[in-house]
Amino acid sequence: MKETLEFFSFSDPNVRFVVLGTMILGATAAMVGSFAFLRKRALVGDAIAHAILPGVCLSFMVSGDKNPIALIIGAVISGWLSLMVIDGISRTTKLKSDAAIGIVLSVFFGFGILLLTSIQNSGNAAQSGLDNFLFGKAASLTQDDILIFSGIGLVLIVLVLLFYKEFKLISFNPDYAKVIGLPVKFLEFLLATITVLSVAVGIQAVGVVLMAALLITPASGARFWTNKLSYMILIATVFGALSGLMGSYVSYVAPAMPTGPWVVMCLSLLTISSIWFAPKRGMFARFKQHRDNKKKILQENILKLFYHLGEANQDFEAGRSFATLKASRELSESELDRGLKLLKQQNYLRKMTDLWYITQAGLEASKRVIKLHRLWEMYLNQRLKLEPDHVHNDAEAIEHIITPEIEQQLERELDFPVKDPHQSTIPYQES
Repeated sequence: MKETLEFFSFSDPNVRFVVLGTMILGATAAMVGSFAFLRKRALVGDAIAHAILPGVCLSFMVSGDKNPIALIIGAVISGWLSLMVIDGISRTTKLKSDAAIGIVLSVFFGFGILLLTSIQNSGNAAQSGLDNFLFGKAASLTQDDILIFSGIGLVLIVLVLLFYKEFKLISFNPDYAKVIGLPVKFLEFLLATITVLSVAVGIQAVGVVLMAALLITPASGARFWTNKLSYMILIATVFGALSGLMGSYVSYVAPAMPTGPWVVMCLSLLTISSIWFAPKRGMFARFKQHRDNKKKILQENILKLFYHLGEANQDFEAGRSFATLKASRELSESELDRGLKLLKQQNYLRKMTDLWYITQAGLEASKRVIKLHRLWEMYLNQRLKLEPDHVHNDAEAIEHIITPEIEQQLERELDFPVKDPHQSTIPYQES
């Protein structure tokens, strides 16, 4: 508790630098990475992160010291070169983009390791700490680093805001963007540039190995919360910043824990939680929707059963025994029992002694299901020219998901038919 209070008081300048730096890096990488995620170029971020290492090493060899601006410039040039090589391999050979990415990643990273080894053996005292680009140095960020990160982060935010509509369009439909006259090549160049820039800055927090996670994972988690791009970017940015705060906290209260990997671990935890617990697209929500759909289909099938039994002798008020119902429909005893109880709870059925009776509300509900079934049979027969003996199974599957809007459209297109292809009456609810 003592360490927690000390951390969140932010009285220690080093804590402020680390927290602010990791939050800025996480937020900007997540914002830019959202477009890479949408364009299905997740592995490109990993390739750029690994390809940046030789640029950092060459920049150090030219300048002779670890000037942050010089290292970032070298990283951006190297990252851009890797993108050009990936694009060139994909365009001029029969290799697919994933193979091109694998080649560039391994070659550039291997060259970077050779340069880094050469620098370490050169005896240059200024090279100390250069290998932090491999694994990150989030725990040792300085005020100068924060100023540089803030400036670059502000530039990235401004560019994304200025070109948001254009980036959105080329992410979803680049062909349409070309047709309406947008400079697609320039926009792709600009988007690739800010991606390289965000990676070049981000590797100083988590290193080249984990940078792809910082770029893509926030967007992956945010995608489960919304279908709107602006909200997705906002949620991804919050995830990135929050993971920076959480990772810094873990590293502070447990000094043996590295900050960068814990930032990625916290980010992964947020994403896994989104996958399971997001309200509409999460796994639990899908399980619940699947369970509700099965329950709905079971109830509607039982209501149809009561209607068919009543239609056979024009007596909908007669009681039906459990044995009669089971013999008339292929349902297990447990399914039938569960369905009957659910319908009773909704006042669609009532039970007297050992017999089940359909209520007026249940009869109206059963009429609608029967109507949808027979309308769809008519549609398949009249519009798709299917024979009457080929339409039942399709109607049996589709009747449970026809919305009121589609129901009204079917009625209008078929001109309110009275009989289905089997000459059975189509029941309409009384108005």
